[in-house]
Amino acid sequence: MSARSFTDRDIHLALDGELPEDERAAYQMWLEANPDMKARSLRFAADNAALRNLFAGVLEEPVPARLEAVVSGDGPRRKQVTPWWRMAAAAALLIAGGLGGYLAGMNGLGMGGDSDDRMAQLAIAAHQTFAADKNRPVEVDGSDQAYLTGWLSKRTGLKLVAPDLSNDGFTLLGGRLVPADGSTAALMLYADADGNRISVYVVAEGTERSKGTFALASGGPEAVYWQDEGYGCAIVGTLPPEQMGTVARNAYKQLIAGAGQART
Repeated sequence: MSARSFTDRDIHLALDGELPEDERAAYQMWLEANPDMKARSLRFAADNAALRNLFAGVLEEPVPARLEAVVSGDGPRRKQVTPWWRMAAAAALLIAGGLGGYLAGMNGLGMGGDSDDRMAQLAIAAHQTFAADKNRPVEVDGSDQAYLTGWLSKRTGLKLVAPDLSNDGFTLLGGRLVPADGSTAALMLYADADGNRISVYVVAEGTERSKGTFALASGGPEAVYWQDEGYGCAIVGTLPPEQMGTVARNAYKQLIAGAGQART
């Protein structure tokens, strides 16, 4: 029996956490064998986030009554509305009303337009793409942490350290660079003795302080995130919630401590 051929639709399913469990290993092998499709997967995740950002201020606004009236034909009759303008008005209604539902369904998320949600979504997409990759999950391995963190720091514009999570049972596998909604993020991958993998996703963000947890509506990995000190950080994995919170706090404290040392 030949392996099934995956398509763009499967990439969207994987990013949404909806790809069937028994197909994920074959999907990851397909991505590894098709670098262009792997790059497309990350580009789709970035495009989804960019679309959410673009329409965040519009999607939840009510459709103006005058526009509804024009489309329905109940508006003022002082000027004839040509078919072209009717189509344009209808398109506006579709964007304001229908696109929000389409994007929400595609991403499995609410349309809050929050930067933390976008960051967490991209972190989960990167984790789903690379954490399950058995052949080449990282670009630079963790054997030389000074080189790894120097390389990631230079490319992201942040002073980064690789958190030591050995007390939590996790060993650093290495790291790579991933797209981050118009910029570049660092992704550091860790594994424990049982084969569980978590990722630490770090990107330059604003100075606003926030924290929380995030998961796709369809399930899958959870992201515990913070935004502070110009850093956006999301720790992603499928650990039990209490363990996930402990690991995330340990990682974040070390990242912020490293940033503080860099400023002194």
